[in-house]
Amino acid sequence: MLEAVDLECVRGDRPLFSHLSFRLKPGELMHVTGVNGSGKTTLLRTLCGLTHAAAGEVRWNGSTIHELGDDYRSQLAYVGHSNGIQGELTAEENLRAACLGTAADTTRIQETLKRLGLAPYRHFPSKVLSQGQKRRLALARLAILRKSLWILDEPLSALDVNSVVLMTEILMEHLARDGLIIMTSHQEIDVETKTILQIQLD
Repeated sequence: MLEAVDLECVRGDRPLFSHLSFRLKPGELMHVTGVNGSGKTTLLRTLCGLTHAAAGEVRWNGSTIHELGDDYRSQLAYVGHSNGIQGELTAEENLRAACLGTAADTTRIQETLKRLGLAPYRHFPSKVLSQGQKRRLALARLAILRKSLWILDEPLSALDVNSVVLMTEILMEHLARDGLIIMTSHQEIDVETKTILQIQLD
């Protein structure tokens, strides 16, 4: 379970949000919405432990994420605005690099590349891929690594209609395995799950 308790975040001298609390349980998705500059990315980075809150704390299974350190990060997959892929590596090499030091099943790499429509480009340097292909490669890591908690910042950006449908399927599969998802999106989220929590930042 992921829990935020009285979170407050600021940018410079400007408060973004305060007294933000929620609980997210296995099989649940939280959809964060708000205008640009309202603090959506800051909230996600705070939940990842990449940004420190001005007040409050984030807990994973009852312990603060800063106490847990690598134990928390090992269960977390984060996809931000930047795709986080290495341009000089091929699509296949990027996935293999992501699997290093994890228990991920590398035998699923070819299957995942095919499912995401990237198999014909698996030996291409990632820097020559289109923006949509790069986004799909970043999201392919989610399917390979199968971490418990996915935190996704605009995961549907740069995706065409068919890719959005495919990504929605992947999200639902993760929730069906009792995974947890927190995501921002300007698009409607059409997933079937136990609970969708909505948080609107002003």
